Amino acid sequence: MIRAMIQSDLERVTELEKELFSLPWGFEDFKHELEDNEFAHYYVLLENECIVGYCGFWTLYEQAQITTIGVTKEAQGKGYASQLMELIEEISSKLGCETCSLEVRVSNIPAQKLYEKYGYITINIRKSYYSDNHEDAFLMMKAIGGFDESNYTSN
Repeated sequence: MIRAMIQSDLERVTELEKELFSLPWGFEDFKHELEDNEFAHYYVLLENECIVGYCGFWTLYEQAQITTIGVTKEAQGKGYASQLMELIEEISSKLGCETCSLEVRVSNIPAQKLYEKYGYITINIRKSYYSDNHEDAFLMMKAIGGFDESNYTSN
């Protein structure tokens, strides 16, 4: 089951963040996203009522930007990351986003393969993007086709 992230989820999400990432977001980072960022969308994935995955993205007019996606090591390989990717694209498209982008470490081959599976292509390299070790990031993007002319009328 996937549902919107709520403040009571933040302790578990920040635990997972520390397990999964070398430059993890903290409790206050996620709290800010939930409470203060009107462009933010965050979700958790539950298995047996326990959070085993989560994702976040921003929708900025015609663009969506994936900020985070993570699945516990024990739950990897069950298709959960794919479910989260599909959710991100579905919601972003419904909100009118035409493209979706993300940054990923050049060393994170499993994540790159996931994004490529969903049609993302590398369009640029962000030099020294990560502050922990100055590793480069690939900027990956995909057209998701959220623009719908029927939502607009001419005068």
